[in-house]
Amino acid sequence: MKDDMRSIASTAVSKVPQVTIGFWVIKIAATTLGETGGDWVSMSLKLGYLVGSAIFAVIFVALVSGQIRAERFHPFLYWATIVATTTLGTTMADFADRSLGVGYPGGVAIVFSLLIASLGIWYRSEGTVSVQSITTARAEWFYWITILLSQTLGTALGDWVAGKDRGGMGFGYEVGALIFGTGLAVIAALYFWTRISHTFLFWAAFILTRPLGATLGDFLDKPVAEGGLHVSRLYASLFLLALMVACILFLPQRSKRGEETA
Repeated sequence: MKDDMRSIASTAVSKVPQVTIGFWVIKIAATTLGETGGDWVSMSLKLGYLVGSAIFAVIFVALVSGQIRAERFHPFLYWATIVATTTLGTTMADFADRSLGVGYPGGVAIVFSLLIASLGIWYRSEGTVSVQSITTARAEWFYWITILLSQTLGTALGDWVAGKDRGGMGFGYEVGALIFGTGLAVIAALYFWTRISHTFLFWAAFILTRPLGATLGDFLDKPVAEGGLHVSRLYASLFLLALMVACILFLPQRSKRGEETA
C-alpha cells in the first residue's frame, strides 16, 4: 500500500516543476505579463475589470482542468496556467481596489483573508500545503486556487505600495520594485541560511514575485506623467510572452521527481 501511494504521489508531483533559479525567472516574467495583459484587456480594450475577470476566469478554469487531467509535467501548459492566474489576479485585484471602492488597503485586507482561508482549508484537508505533496486532483485544485489568490494579493500589494491614490503609499514603480526585490533577496537568504520552513518561504516568495512583476509591468505601460515609460500594453505583453517562451525553451524545466521534459 505504501509503495502504491508513493507511486501515485510521484506521478502527481511530477506535474509541478522543480523550484530553481529558472523557475523564479519565468515566474517574474509571467507576473509582469499578467499585469500588462490584464490591463490591456480591462483598460486598453475598455472591457472593464468585471468583464475582464470573467474572461480570464473561464481561461483559468479551462487550463487548471487541463493541468489536472495531464498525466505528466508539460512546461507550456503549466506556465500558461500560471499566466492565467496572473492576468485574472490583476483584474480581480483592480476590481476590488477600484470598482468596489475599498481602496488599496481594503483590497489587500480582503485578498489576504481569502488567501489565509485557502491555505487553512487546504492544510486541514490534506495535512500540508507543501507543493511537493500534491497527490490528488483535490490537492491540485487547492494549489491553483491558492496560487490565484497569492497572485491577486501580490497585485494589490504592488498597487498599494506604488500608487498615490486610493490610500496608496506613493513610493512609485521603481522604488516599489526595489522594495519587493529586496524582500525576495531576504527570503532567499532565509532559505539558505536558516531553518525556517521552506514551505512558508516558498509561498512568501511566490506572493512577493507578483508585486515585483506588477510594479515592473506598471512601470512599462503607465503614462510618463505617472512615472511609467508609456509602452503599449499590447507590445509590452507580446515582448514578455516571447521572453517567457524563450525561457521555457532554453532554461532547464524538470518535474519535481527530476524527470527530463522537452
